[in-house]
Amino acid sequence: MVHDEKLKELIKKVYHANYRAYGARKVWRELGRQGQTVARYTVERLMRELGIADAVRGKKVITTIANPAAERALDLVDRQFVASAPNRCRVADFTHVTAFTGVAYVVDIVSRRIVGWSAAPTKETRLVLDALEMALWQRDSGQRLVIPGELVHRSAAGSQ
Repeated sequence: MVHDEKLKELIKKVYHANYRAYGARKVWRELGRQGQTVARYTVERLMRELGIADAVRGKKVITTIANPAAERALDLVDRQFVASAPNRCRVADFTHVTAFTGVAYVVDIVSRRIVGWSAAPTKETRLVLDALEMALWQRDSGQRLVIPGELVHRSAAGSQ
């Protein structure tokens, strides 16, 4: 359509005038300020056709970096995340809090509560070990006898 081609030119002009950072909503509003009556969905469609997308802020954070050369422990849980009693099976995970730092946490399977956590600005082994040590301390702080082989711990296969 002739109208679409004219709008595409206007969209490109607005997009480039704003450092290629505007998404469909901001382009649509700017076109409205310029006196162009057009539906936002039309702007979205035409931007897709032009291959134009808004700027993506930040970057994707990868938390698990597998090391194929590292020796891997056996998976005793086999994705069966159940336990007969508290403190028998725990799962560790590593997540990223965008504001400042990475966070590692250990969850008790039965109670579903976080029993250990740690935060640090880098994804190093100490971050994960601190969370695990806290979880072990929580387990032992109730004067509960530790029986070897009773607690199964599972975590992702990251090199941390």
